[in-house]
Amino acid sequence: MVSQEIKPNIFYVGAKDYDRRLFDDLIPLPDGTTYNSYLVIGSKKTALIDAVDATKFYELKANIAKTPVKTIDYLVSNHSEQDHSESLVKLTKMYPDAKVVTNPKGKEHLMVHLHIPEEKFIVKKDGETLSLGDKTLQFIEAPWVHWPETMFTLVIEDKILFSCDLFGTHLAQSETFVTDEAKTYESAKRYYAEIMMPFRKLIVKHCKKLEDYDFDMIAPSHGPIHKNPKHIINAYKDWISDNVKNEVILPYVSMHHSVREMVEYLTEALIERGIVVKPFNLTATDLGELAMALVDAATIVVGAPAVLTGAHPVAAYAVFLTNALRPKAKHLTIIGSFGWKCQMLEQLTGMLTRLKAEILEPVIVRGKVTDEGKKKLDALADTIQKKHKELGILS
Repeated sequence: MVSQEIKPNIFYVGAKDYDRRLFDDLIPLPDGTTYNSYLVIGSKKTALIDAVDATKFYELKANIAKTPVKTIDYLVSNHSEQDHSESLVKLTKMYPDAKVVTNPKGKEHLMVHLHIPEEKFIVKKDGETLSLGDKTLQFIEAPWVHWPETMFTLVIEDKILFSCDLFGTHLAQSETFVTDEAKTYESAKRYYAEIMMPFRKLIVKHCKKLEDYDFDMIAPSHGPIHKNPKHIINAYKDWISDNVKNEVILPYVSMHHSVREMVEYLTEALIERGIVVKPFNLTATDLGELAMALVDAATIVVGAPAVLTGAHPVAAYAVFLTNALRPKAKHLTIIGSFGWKCQMLEQLTGMLTRLKAEILEPVIVRGKVTDEGKKKLDALADTIQKKHKELGILS
């Protein structure tokens, strides 16, 4: 349990969860996570910015007790998702006079999800402020980063931005601040890929909006605090841009070696044409690693065998995931093998409703790949090479 002063009278009082390995029963956490909560002590009032997951409430309570604070006047909720807010119920009982400060949509969410009564709220709109005496909180609405009610909180005098999930990482470490920028970059990219990438276009607008605010520290809701905001902001600018790299991501599954042989042949053909290829065997792949690779790739090729005429369910899940994450890839196609009848092409392409990528000519063969099938894979490699040259990412 750690309570640390990060700026004068501003304390980190959150919890570190080193052992958690799955988030939302969906997202792998190889490095655990943190639930960051911050105590801002003004000359007249005190505010707690975000709470913690209910399983770690005892740590939050102990960390608050280590600070000079006697009471809390405001409980600021930047985001109503349970890992940020579930402890609010206990906090309202610990501090019965405290008001929950959020935006109109946040109030609605907290009343629905946590049954916090309406009279407990102070509602603030975009740009409005709340005085703690010698410290002023300013609230910046940031909808769909990654829920519709999300907002940021800026302490104007101390130039610290509490950015909620934006710029966060699922990274539990003993240090409160970023100490290894390379490690933090990888964790932040994974976090972006798994959680933020579907909202890329909106994040572009929010990052542009933040240029109008003055801050020299970013304190997110997960992971270490950024003393060098430019490092993480520049990383985000790259990820959210329309720029892609000369890379082909090739997630695949193979039941009887046929698809694997197609993948290996296409991989070699692409490498010979100067293209970086990243194959992912879906039966062994950490899906977070696949999501990270999707951030930059120009082209996605999914390899799948047919199962009962449809796509192998593991491949179908990878396509579902790709559609949900909405990467900025410019091209997409499918290669695969079937035994007696095949409808997986219609099935998989029908799942790709949210991507704007051009679908290249698929290569679907019956049984083991033949010389004719290899010619089609060579033609696909030629097409990808041509497309990458047109994008200016391959000389």
